[in-house]
Amino acid sequence: MRAARLMSLVLLLQARGGMTAAELSRELEVSERTVHRDVLALSEAGVPVYADRGRGGGYRLLDGYRTRLTGLDRAEAEALFLSGVPEALREMGLGEVAATARLKASAALSPGLRDAPATAAQRFHLDAPGWFASERPPPAALAPLARAVWGDHPVTALYRRATRTRPGEQTNQPGQPGQPGQPRQPGETRRTEGTGQAERGGRTERDGRAGESGRSEQAGAARRRLEPYGLVLKAGVWYLATRFAIYRVDRFDEVEIHSGLRFERDETFDLAAFWGERAARFAGSLLTAHVTVRLSPAGRRALPAVADPAALGSALASAGEPDGQGWVTFRLPVESPEVAYSQILRFGPEAEVVDPPGLRARLAEAASRLRDLYASPRSPAGPVGTSGPGDTGDTGDPGDAGAPGR
Repeated sequence: MRAARLMSLVLLLQARGGMTAAELSRELEVSERTVHRDVLALSEAGVPVYADRGRGGGYRLLDGYRTRLTGLDRAEAEALFLSGVPEALREMGLGEVAATARLKASAALSPGLRDAPATAAQRFHLDAPGWFASERPPPAALAPLARAVWGDHPVTALYRRATRTRPGEQTNQPGQPGQPGQPRQPGETRRTEGTGQAERGGRTERDGRAGESGRSEQAGAARRRLEPYGLVLKAGVWYLATRFAIYRVDRFDEVEIHSGLRFERDETFDLAAFWGERAARFAGSLLTAHVTVRLSPAGRRALPAVADPAALGSALASAGEPDGQGWVTFRLPVESPEVAYSQILRFGPEAEVVDPPGLRARLAEAASRLRDLYASPRSPAGPVGTSGPGDTGDTGDPGDAGAPGR
């Protein structure tokens, strides 16, 4: 640990020319006293580091000195290619490795290019999770699974299954019980009761395929032997990909890495293509019902913002001819009548449900309640609206005067 810190100290001085003890302590996350001891150790080892006293002073390397420790090892080289997603690296336990790799890359740059990393960081920033996502610590299983993925090591893990849902039932995001209308997510495998089989994409797979085995460990959980091919971060949620399946990382309660073993990876496996195909299949599998709806010209313009992305293509392909007022009939795939009710309400008066009759009746009742609610004028109760970040009174995205997402 200390050897890595001493190397980082030398690389910092080489890349930046000179730094104070306070600056070095912040970068290395140690005390200034430790920095002084490390500098003394480097001097005793023959590294020409010296101190400039007085205002603007600090530690520097002798002019012309360059370390030969800039070669990247394998872990650092792999982490360097992920350095565009620093939060993900930290969650996987690779933050320190990536920082060392960036230092080595900076030290290898010519003096005229050494400000390039800082220049890029000042101008571009990636904030991956969606708006209003709650901040939560990374799953405890993420770091060991990441190590297994890097090393092609099989794991034995205890995995909790998702609650089974049926078409038409309200579905909730895991960890947020009671919120209607939120669809299942990839990794929430529906399991046939009492069979020990998993239904994935309309095909039944028995545990044990391709080196993956399972047995009942406790109610709602199973112990599985898995060959971890890759990790995917989607909208702040981590998923583990094996050769044939997807698992949510936050559902693993125990992970044992078989570090003395390596599985034979299928070299034709393409993680991005596999995830894309499974995600598209999953999104399509949720759309188990249809709604026949008439949309005004304004409603048609709003359709891409209201409909599920996986349903949009099918809905547009079903469009009929406009009537005399420009209204068009669509057959819209939906997850359930409950979800459809929330979606159609977003159209306001620009949509009319033709079928099913039950949904049409619910929306008619909602329209009647809205009419009664707004039938008589009401005096304002107070100021409306709150200020948002980067805003001066309107609600919306930072720097935008409109509603979020517009």
